[in-house]
Amino acid sequence: MPFDFQGKHVTVAGLGVSGVPAAKVLHGLGARVTVVNDGDDKRARAQAADLEALGVTVRLGDGATLPEGTELIVTAPGWKPDKPLFTAAHEAGVPVWGDVELAWRLRGRDGREAAPWLAVTGTNGKTTTVQMLASILKAAGLRTAAVGNIGVSLLDAVTGDEEYDVLAVELSSYQLHWAPSLRAHSAVVLNLAPDHLDWHGSMEAYAADKGRIYEGNRVACVYNVADKATEDLVREADVEEGCRAVGFTLGSPAPSQLGVVDGILVDRAFVEDRQKNAQELAEVTDVDPPAPHNIANALAAAGLARAFGVSAAAVRDGLRAFTPDAHRIAHVADVDGVAYVDDSKATNTHAAEASLAAYESIVWIAGGLAKGATFDELVTGAAKRLRGAVLIGADRALIREALARHAPEVPVVDLDRTDTGAMLQAVREAQRLARPGDTVLLAPACASMDMFTNYNKRGDAFAEAVRELGA
Repeated sequence: MPFDFQGKHVTVAGLGVSGVPAAKVLHGLGARVTVVNDGDDKRARAQAADLEALGVTVRLGDGATLPEGTELIVTAPGWKPDKPLFTAAHEAGVPVWGDVELAWRLRGRDGREAAPWLAVTGTNGKTTTVQMLASILKAAGLRTAAVGNIGVSLLDAVTGDEEYDVLAVELSSYQLHWAPSLRAHSAVVLNLAPDHLDWHGSMEAYAADKGRIYEGNRVACVYNVADKATEDLVREADVEEGCRAVGFTLGSPAPSQLGVVDGILVDRAFVEDRQKNAQELAEVTDVDPPAPHNIANALAAAGLARAFGVSAAAVRDGLRAFTPDAHRIAHVADVDGVAYVDDSKATNTHAAEASLAAYESIVWIAGGLAKGATFDELVTGAAKRLRGAVLIGADRALIREALARHAPEVPVVDLDRTDTGAMLQAVREAQRLARPGDTVLLAPACASMDMFTNYNKRGDAFAEAVRELGA
């Protein structure tokens, strides 16, 4: 039964990229909307003025108190479950939805057939995989968009005039936590590693929220053969009758898996007689860049597309047409026989591990805000590949100490500065350590906010410093 918003008192928790659209959509559906927001800065006041002009009530600087009469809360995904507002809602029996839950409930509300969702989550690789998936779906001639945590707003996709055949949906653990009734056509958990544990409270809770993406899947639950935790989540999920578990692997695939054979991406899941047959999908060289973790992303995207009935030719054409976003293992330049690669998006140890595994001999530029991470396992796995390391940022000592313990022979340059100009010095020190054939790799394994506004700005600074080397 569709939720009737007419006259309902709905509280929207948080302004910003999800709160403002949610408030506008709910107001347009006839709800009496109150927005509460912790902050009261210049940007929040401008957003509040925009909403108040429509007739929406906004309370700035007070995100803790439940407005009287609230019948539903729609929250921004980043608001933690232990906030007093949600405690009060629970005690009052008021349901709490996220923007994804709201979007799911609004599908098909205008009488059009609701587009199915192919959903992607994981600690790393979500955005790239969703973009690959959208490219493949478009190559198949389907009307689609990359939505969710990326690209088109989910609310815009389900309430706008554009009609879609299928949506490629990126979902974070935060969004999944607040989306209890989401039921995707097919979904994938790419990988699981400790992240956002301050928000979820434990690794178990984080994994459980990721696993919500599999609940009610109709056709396929795609998982990572190399990451048993993702398969465990499939086993625990309550899916529709006939929904299949489909693995992806960088090795030769078993039946009901996609994998790699002699440089070819192959499908042994969505073929007739998968015990004996396999379908060639694309060559490894069709994937940009062809780093191992990116091949895994491509296989995951292909698995979801094949679950939706897309042809092998469309998988190949979509992968060939895909261009990755900036700062994701992006080749910047070759200078004096040394490759310089920007993977500023590697903001945690799991992402940096995948990046480091892509190259044979590396001068590693790392450091920033560790967010509680430890680096022993990362350094142990990468030690044999390291020509040297240049460390920057507030928590660089944690990486330096891990290198001293597990790779004492690797020369380390510790830059005792956190200003933005440190990147130019870091690149010059890396050039001094590198030899022809090496890769100077920015894979910080840390967040950027100690030195830069975001990882994009950090990657831009790296690229500019490399350009100065070659000038």
